[in-house]
Amino acid sequence: MDRYQERFLHVDMDAFFVEVERLRDPSLAAIPVIVGGLGRRGVVASASYEARALGVRSAMPIGEARRLCPHGRFVPPDHGRYEEVSKQVFAVFRSFTPLVEGLSVDEAFLDISGLRLHYSEPAAVGQALREEIRSQLGLPASVGIAAVKFIAKLASDVAKPDGLILVDAGKELEFLHPMPVRRLWGVGEATHATLESLGVATIGELAAVPERILFKRLGPSLATHLSRLAAGRDPREVEPGGGAKSISVEHTYDNDLESGDEVDRALLSLCNRLAGRLHRAGMAGHTVTLKVRYGDFDTTTRSETVGEPIATGRKLWDEARILLERVQIDRRGVRLLGIGVSGLVGAATPRQLTLETGGRDLAAETVEKVRERFGEDSVLPASLIFDPPQKRRGE
Repeated sequence: MDRYQERFLHVDMDAFFVEVERLRDPSLAAIPVIVGGLGRRGVVASASYEARALGVRSAMPIGEARRLCPHGRFVPPDHGRYEEVSKQVFAVFRSFTPLVEGLSVDEAFLDISGLRLHYSEPAAVGQALREEIRSQLGLPASVGIAAVKFIAKLASDVAKPDGLILVDAGKELEFLHPMPVRRLWGVGEATHATLESLGVATIGELAAVPERILFKRLGPSLATHLSRLAAGRDPREVEPGGGAKSISVEHTYDNDLESGDEVDRALLSLCNRLAGRLHRAGMAGHTVTLKVRYGDFDTTTRSETVGEPIATGRKLWDEARILLERVQIDRRGVRLLGIGVSGLVGAATPRQLTLETGGRDLAAETVEKVRERFGEDSVLPASLIFDPPQKRRGE
């Protein structure tokens, strides 16, 4: 069992969206590729390592990416395809162990302690997993392995692209302390600025700061959290579950949405897109979150948790309208809208049905099956098919 002290494995698919696109179009191999919204206000969803070498990063405005990488190939995202491949990736994970905790469509923790009779050491598990993903799906993956959960995550980051790093038990601080303090979970812009004012640049320097000083500057909760991480302590176990913790869609508009009617129609369209993603994933959720970014880049989110899990476009729209009433749409205009669902459960999870909702759910299920076969636009609410009267008249 001593050989398996390093029982936490973190696997992260390399440039997942890009690599899925390369499977579909081999001409994209070994060149800069950027996946993202191609409109004037689109953002980068994923960039190949060739593009990253030129400065392109996720969440960067697409216009900036074009400036940095004018000869790159720009590809619109296909989230339906990414979800399909994600299911295949997670099937490979679970073929090794049922103890899989999904963090996103392309990232997970695995507890590999049960494999000690099948593999000589943890690194052999990681290598076998990477080879199986490459063999079955043709995709690269990076793996980090450690005796501490969050250090396994840091190790997979260092291993990128397409590598494996094992941090030996007992040598966690040697690996951890030279790293920039920004690598720790919980260190955002404000916290980083506070730590800089204390002369803290590395995780090792953070570990040397007395907790009483951190308590005073950061507050007891964050100070305790960061002190534990800086000391290499993380008591969390792998929590088996599905893939992503949430499913969401969002869109950045070429022109700011100015009127309530424009926002309503845009949000209804997003609710229908999200319903399709939930259907393909076989999931429903208890918490609906609305995201609104205004023309001045100020961003607001509102959430509501409901008793019965939601998956259909109609129910998402009902909740989205309630959340929208809690957001002020003013002269700044709306640059971006997003809608998401968390608190995910299987769509087949038993729940109480009424005569009214049962029929609606059956109709919604039928609609999603039609969309799955003939495309997202094959069945739409009437308000999304026809332009508002004033637009048809050219007013």
